[in-house]
Amino acid sequence: MRPRDIYDRIYCARGEMENRIKEQQLGLFADHASCHAWWANRFRLLLSSAADVLLEAIRRLGLRGTELARAQVGTIRLKLLKFGTVILRNTRRIRLLFSGAYPNRELFGLVASRLQTG
Repeated sequence: MRPRDIYDRIYCARGEMENRIKEQQLGLFADHASCHAWWANRFRLLLSSAADVLLEAIRRLGLRGTELARAQVGTIRLKLLKFGTVILRNTRRIRLLFSGAYPNRELFGLVASRLQTG
């Protein structure tokens, strides 16, 4: 194996993995173990890991080809998922009524439709 191949396949992949770990710690609060009970901290880390998997799927499937396709988790949370809305629910559907001031309404709709289709 050539040195360039070793660098590209092993070293860069290791750096990317460390970037994802740091992103989960900082963006999804995986480093907060503030409870005294071990089980509570473990459950908090489990929820953070599940959120990381979901946000990675949103990035890979829903944000493909958009300005947030390579955004970090904190940016995706801030620009796409952190907003105020009115939720109307009945037996057949859930409706989200966005504020007229929400700037990423079209992007949110695009991501939601891409995630529905698979």
